[in-house]
Amino acid sequence: MATSLAEIRAKLASQENRGSGNSQGGDNGIYAHWNIQEGTTARVRFLPDANTKNTFFWVERLMIRLPFAGVKGQVDSKPTVVQVPCVEMYGDACPVLAEVRTWFKDASLEDMGRKYWKKKSYLFQGFVRDNPINEDKTPENPIRRFVISPQIFNLVKNALMDPELENLPTDYEGGLDFNIKKTSKGGYADYSTSTWARKESALTQDELQAIEQYGLYNLGDFLPKKPSDAELKIIKEMFEASVNGEAYDVDRWGAYYKPAGMMNTELNSARTESAPAPAPRPAPVVEDVEKEASEPVASAPVEAKPSSQRAEDILAMIRNRQK
Repeated sequence: MATSLAEIRAKLASQENRGSGNSQGGDNGIYAHWNIQEGTTARVRFLPDANTKNTFFWVERLMIRLPFAGVKGQVDSKPTVVQVPCVEMYGDACPVLAEVRTWFKDASLEDMGRKYWKKKSYLFQGFVRDNPINEDKTPENPIRRFVISPQIFNLVKNALMDPELENLPTDYEGGLDFNIKKTSKGGYADYSTSTWARKESALTQDELQAIEQYGLYNLGDFLPKKPSDAELKIIKEMFEASVNGEAYDVDRWGAYYKPAGMMNTELNSARTESAPAPAPRPAPVVEDVEKEASEPVASAPVEAKPSSQRAEDILAMIRNRQK
């Protein structure tokens, strides 16, 4: 973890120069700031990462959304999306993006390229000091996790580069609260008016006691597991099927990656009687903790029944480019 603003600023600056850009899974520790009402503000206080090797007080999360025409074997199945991890998150080459990058060289494939491009979000942790959401149940541990969109993250990062900022915002004594303000623009949620507090404040005794009692999260524990070589082949197979306009196949991929919110019982009910369930595979299903649907961005709509001819044309163009 960083001990000074200078260290954070130096690393952020180096990234700009390069032109880059205790696990408690399953609890309700994620604070759904996207559920606050328009015109309201959630005041939060970010905390450091428990991982002392992480310069920042956040980790970056990269996911790829694979839209499917429906679920194979289900009657009146609706279009669905499966999220898979992009291995660029771990510093490796992503087989999906390796192909998608070439699409942007062809104007007719740019919209398709944007659909399959990696989606960024950032994981933070901290306290919710002013909560406009009437939550039915709050976790016993008051240290919450935040899934932050790039729009909000840029406001966080830009403020850190302000030379007038003297202390780390996560400092227990002289840190700053962050105000997540929700408005709307063009029919979409907008958080561009979110700001850091103007005055420093110390953590309360209750907050300090919570840190002592529960400890800080290692944010990296909440990133998806790095796919194995076998899982990368599954991801590539799902990607090609998605581009081809096929339905999500439970028997082929259900033990690896599945649509958000789809329980095992639903997967079993989608299997056809003629195709018995395969033996369970060891690879875990990636938990969908990202809430990008609530941070909408304009994108090409997913067709319920994509044109098979269009899919064949796209695949043909891709294959010709690879030759």
